[in-house]
Amino acid sequence: MNRTPNALQKLLHRFLMLRPVSAFLAVSLYRLDSLVLKISNGKHTVAEIVGLPMIQITTTGAKTGEARTMPLVSLIDGEKIALIGSNFGRKTNPGWYYNLKKNPQCTVLVNGHTQTYLARETQNGERQKYWDMAVSLYKGYELYRIRASHRQIPVVILEPAK
Repeated sequence: MNRTPNALQKLLHRFLMLRPVSAFLAVSLYRLDSLVLKISNGKHTVAEIVGLPMIQITTTGAKTGEARTMPLVSLIDGEKIALIGSNFGRKTNPGWYYNLKKNPQCTVLVNGHTQTYLARETQNGERQKYWDMAVSLYKGYELYRIRASHRQIPVVILEPAK
């Protein structure tokens, strides 16, 4: 399950929500997190400092068919993993969302362990449940929702492949 960020981490969240900071993070954080994941054998990320649980997901590119690996903030709910497609409030959904829509099978590295998952987009009450969970973890999602008001931010569930 997800831990609630502490007071210092919540203060850092306020800084991260600023438009210029989130614009910078949108193009650079995944590179930093990827590097730290590689150095730590898939066990740690930079984003953990601010209390955000991370996974590393490998999807199949929707257009290229090539493997695409990306660290993402995640919400762990038992065996399920929820992903919020906020893309830092930018105009478009993130690339991983389109990859999972076309090719729902993916692999996830979490806490040094890899497992195969199947992705599906949530709807209605289930979507609201995970959206509320995400906002309780990081208030910035509400700001991203406002910035991306022209689209509904997707909430995707990963379930272990059977």
